[in-house]
Amino acid sequence: MNATLFTLTFAVAAPFWALMILLPSWRVTARIVRSPLIVMPAATIYAILVLPALGEVLPTVASPTLDAVRDLLGTDDGAAAAWAHMIAFDLFVGRWAWLDSRERRMPALVMAPVLVLTILLGPLGLAVYLAVRTRWGRPPAARSADPQRLVRQPPFVR
Repeated sequence: MNATLFTLTFAVAAPFWALMILLPSWRVTARIVRSPLIVMPAATIYAILVLPALGEVLPTVASPTLDAVRDLLGTDDGAAAAWAHMIAFDLFVGRWAWLDSRERRMPALVMAPVLVLTILLGPLGLAVYLAVRTRWGRPPAARSADPQRLVRQPPFVR
């Protein structure tokens, strides 16, 4: 079962990555990716793998040592759970970067390799995105906002 869940984990995330990378200008992509719920399938697989082993997992993560983490992740259950954890968080980070890049009007051709890097090496993709996004500055809406109007109106009125 763990081998199946391991394989299924990327399969449930791949369509969202494909939309962001291959069809970034499609209205449907924006509608789908705006929802943080796109990470729920991978998060659910993670829960299926971790909750039955919570008695082993909690002590290790509450007081981690290299040996204990190695022992936990060195099993089929641990590797499958770690994979689901990475896929869920990488997708959440990729989603944020994609949405942020759209607000900043960054070119899709700039974002595609960043998103691929995020899929493959999550934190490195995030680091590259954070470096690249500095070239585009604040989103146009933030640049044109009148600070006095924001002070006078409550956020829910905007």
